Amino acid sequence: MNGTILVTGATGNVGAEVIRGLLERGAKVRGATLAGDTRLPAGAESVLFDFEDPATFAAALEGVDRVFLMRPPHMGDARAFEPFLAAMRERGVRQVVFLSLLGVERNPVVPHHAIEKRLKASGLGWTMLRPSFFMQNLSTTHLADIRERGEIVVPAGGGRTSFIDVRDIAAAAVVALTDDGHLGRAYALTGSEALTYDECAAILTEVCDRPVRYTRVSSRAFARHMAALGHPGAFITVMRGIYLVARLRMAATITDELQVLIGREPTTFRQFAADNAVLLRG
Repeated sequence: MNGTILVTGATGNVGAEVIRGLLERGAKVRGATLAGDTRLPAGAESVLFDFEDPATFAAALEGVDRVFLMRPPHMGDARAFEPFLAAMRERGVRQVVFLSLLGVERNPVVPHHAIEKRLKASGLGWTMLRPSFFMQNLSTTHLADIRERGEIVVPAGGGRTSFIDVRDIAAAAVVALTDDGHLGRAYALTGSEALTYDECAAILTEVCDRPVRYTRVSSRAFARHMAALGHPGAFITVMRGIYLVARLRMAATITDELQVLIGREPTTFRQFAADNAVLLRG
């Protein structure tokens, strides 16, 4: 395959890293953004794209044979993806690498479960990347709590989570998109350690040289807290589903599939904290 690779969510944490990695491999890359954003890495083409506007599909898919597919946070209904799946099939896309979730095959609460089903039934070639919880959620979604109040406010109870760095997820996506042998495969991607949020807070306290504590809240209290911070309801629902997995002590799975794909050890939480210490301190 030597056509263009379309990357959705191009300016997000994962998408931007995927674009950088693909460019390093000499791939032709098109970044899809809602605003036709031109702030992409040099060498990547930018295109206006909206999953909910089929009029944007033709230009985005022109000459494309592979797609990195991410679910926008506000899209919780898998049926909304059907027009784009049909458009990819009609235009001869050979592979869709979908960014899913660890354990999604057993978690019908999150929309990724239904999206995977629809992708498998679409007739398109697919690869599922199922990462564990992103370390970078702490430096984005939960950043204000950590910087302003020294708190990690999540409803994960005392469960452990095999956190993963988005840079490692992107590295795995680049391999899946550019090397042969990944069609019809689903990869469970995790870090090399499973930590409680108390342990994460202790690492952040040490590395960032400021107190950080884990505030255990109920799922309902978490929803109220996130709504007060301005997060949309669909996004909060998905986050509650993800944290439910941790609270039920089902998020501690560790696999070697990431290491096999990218050929190196996963980034540790301590390394993530060190790389983002200035941001997390505020």
